[in-house]
Amino acid sequence: MALRITNEANRCLQCKKPLCQQGCPAHTPIPQIIALFKENRLMEAGEKLFENNPMSVVCAMVCDHMAQCAGHCVLNHKGQPVHFYEIEQYISDAYLDRMKLEKAPYNGKNCAVIGSGPAGLTAAIILAKAGYGVTIFEEKDRIGGMLQYGIPDFRLPKTILDRYKTRLLELGIRIRPHVVMGGDLMIDNLFRDGYKSVFVGTGVWRPSSLGIEGETLANVHFGISYLARPISYTVGETVAVIGMGNVAMDVARTAFRHGARRVMLFQRGSKPAASDHEMEYAQLDGAEFFPGKSIQRITPEGPVFKNTVLNDQGRPIGVEGEDELVPADTTIIAINQRPKDKLVNTTHGLEANERGLLIVDEHNMTTRPGVFAAGDVVHGSLTVVHAVEEAKNAAAGMIAYMEEEK
Repeated sequence: MALRITNEANRCLQCKKPLCQQGCPAHTPIPQIIALFKENRLMEAGEKLFENNPMSVVCAMVCDHMAQCAGHCVLNHKGQPVHFYEIEQYISDAYLDRMKLEKAPYNGKNCAVIGSGPAGLTAAIILAKAGYGVTIFEEKDRIGGMLQYGIPDFRLPKTILDRYKTRLLELGIRIRPHVVMGGDLMIDNLFRDGYKSVFVGTGVWRPSSLGIEGETLANVHFGISYLARPISYTVGETVAVIGMGNVAMDVARTAFRHGARRVMLFQRGSKPAASDHEMEYAQLDGAEFFPGKSIQRITPEGPVFKNTVLNDQGRPIGVEGEDELVPADTTIIAINQRPKDKLVNTTHGLEANERGLLIVDEHNMTTRPGVFAAGDVVHGSLTVVHAVEEAKNAAAGMIAYMEEEK
């Protein structure tokens, strides 16, 4: 393993205009990291990675690298790109337990972070290092958000999040689990109690329904709920998954690891929403793909489809043919997620768009002054690294807002 990582580092051309860095949403200084690594300056490389992206070790494991760093590498045009993510994972994993956490003296100002997903964790770390008192309010019992409850263990070991929690506590960040903001407490309560600004990183946890007959049957489940605790479900040997996005791929792969022998994925369009590499892994596990199938209803015996009529652009415009029953023990709906509406409904001045996503300005401040947001609750389901980059901008906006308020 060590030899492979060293060989990968030696393959880097140290481009003057690194396309790999441009392809990374967090703009990781890849050539600099590799140079430090080759000089045996492991902790310096780790520090630079962490300062740029506090979720670096997570991104190294779950990012779509061929769409980002590796896919933009110059060597990708002539052969194999440099697999920087392997180098990044090695460095970040070593650094996570050995880092020397330094932060500015406490400045007397407190801020709240609602949600402990990648956006919330990033904002909390940046604010704590800048000298602010930070309290994380988490609805569930463990930190991580989608990292904890939406990404399967075989893709992201949850021990990493336990290690992150240790670092958060060392930074003086306080964590309040089992608190539903907009239910148990309100954002107005936070300002009443002296918090100078609030960060919202609550993600998208409400599954979208199909609105068809059969969704209430006992053998029908929602994908995001299934991923949160698959051990609670009995899916049987044959599973039909409605949807072909990244969540659907995780559902399929998880189902195989919990008793399923055959997993089929269906969607009405022709082009799957999942990344190529997520589809490839699902296919390696044995998943079968059936595009161009429009679901009509769900029965105790399985879902019923018609063939989709597509236009010249491959977009669905209708259905044709006879009903087709696909026998399945379980049907799992994994078409999309949207935010819960508790915060918007209970917070004066906080506005969302027609999709329920929070509206923010260029500094990631919402329509309620002092309340900032980033991640999936702003743009819908995207990647961890996109959430990190947005949270960095939001944290900078919060600091500017709190200092201007003084």
